[in-house]
Amino acid sequence: MLRIGIIGKTNAGKTTLFNAVTMMNAEVSNYPFTTKEPNVGIGYAKTACVCKELGVKDNPQNSVCIDGWRFIPVEIVDLPGLIKGASEGLGLGTKFLSVAAQADALLHVVDASGSINARGEICEPGMGSPLADYYDVEEELIKWYTKNLLENADKIKRLLQNKSMRLQDALYEILSGIKVSPSHIKEALSRTKLDGIPFEDWEEEEFRSFATEIRYLSKPTLLVANKMDMPVAERNLKGLLDTFGKSFVVPASADVELLLRKAERAGAISYIPGDEKFVVKDSASLTPKQKWALEYVKSRVFDKWLHTGVDQAITIAVLKLLKRNVVYPVEDAKRYSDRKGNVLPDAFLMPQGSTPRDLAKEIHSELYENYLYAIDSVSGLRLPNDYELRDRDVITIVTSKKRKA
Repeated sequence: MLRIGIIGKTNAGKTTLFNAVTMMNAEVSNYPFTTKEPNVGIGYAKTACVCKELGVKDNPQNSVCIDGWRFIPVEIVDLPGLIKGASEGLGLGTKFLSVAAQADALLHVVDASGSINARGEICEPGMGSPLADYYDVEEELIKWYTKNLLENADKIKRLLQNKSMRLQDALYEILSGIKVSPSHIKEALSRTKLDGIPFEDWEEEEFRSFATEIRYLSKPTLLVANKMDMPVAERNLKGLLDTFGKSFVVPASADVELLLRKAERAGAISYIPGDEKFVVKDSASLTPKQKWALEYVKSRVFDKWLHTGVDQAITIAVLKLLKRNVVYPVEDAKRYSDRKGNVLPDAFLMPQGSTPRDLAKEIHSELYENYLYAIDSVSGLRLPNDYELRDRDVITIVTSKKRKA
């Protein structure tokens, strides 16, 4: 399962975002280091399901379908807040950074309202700087990657000398444990032009340059501008967008999303995560405070930003940053079902460039070992072995034993 890490300074709203995404009740407070251990839960990437396109009523098993929207589970990890000096062990830094390195992608949460100071403490809105907070956290990440490389430099040298390894392979042996791939290393060496420089000649600046590229290549990151329901946040958002561009920043309000999900669970409203509206079921049953809260949500979030941004952040991280295609394996190509009759039972998040054989391996090792070929279940056409799976493909896999999916 894909793992999305939530990072940022303490009090930026990371744990509220985590609670909204997973509807768990991790401790939330306004003092530093509330989160002392990583909180782990399940969130969902949202995509239009193929059920309506195919005209069928689906029965999902590994995911959820609500009104034609398929919600596919991913692991969400809320990490301890970060301060300056974390890479040297201050606060909960080293634990935070080692866990962050295990994520496939990161959501970097900043307080767009500027309500936290440089130490992560609550302050007057507008007094803090979300841009400075972002750079503080990123600096600690890069320092940590650099420190790891420097501490392992002698081991890398021994691998190069004793095992006659290529530099790329020696680096991979050191970095593979933090989800760094050979392609990441190759690209980082190329971008820094270090592929032509002997490793023993690297200076500290070369280590930092390489570590910086590895950090961003191996951990694609989306910036979540949180607390957008607060007026001062709009000014700070402009600064973030001017600096990073629209494709890198998602305006969000984790508090509002959590409120809506709790109201939906209580039966007060109808709301699908990520929707641009909610519907009050019985306004007469609401207290004046509840009515005020929902009106605040409408005026401060939906009228301005169309949605809370929370669901969008998870979905963009999975489908765009990690470049996943949603593929539906079925056993019965005519009914689009598994052997038990469940229609469109599963949805898999497959990396771009994956083949049907890769899909077979993802489903079950036996399916992979006995793989013969695959069929496009919609067209009925047999697919070539090098066919690259596309988003929304419905695939039937044929094996030497029998059809399985």
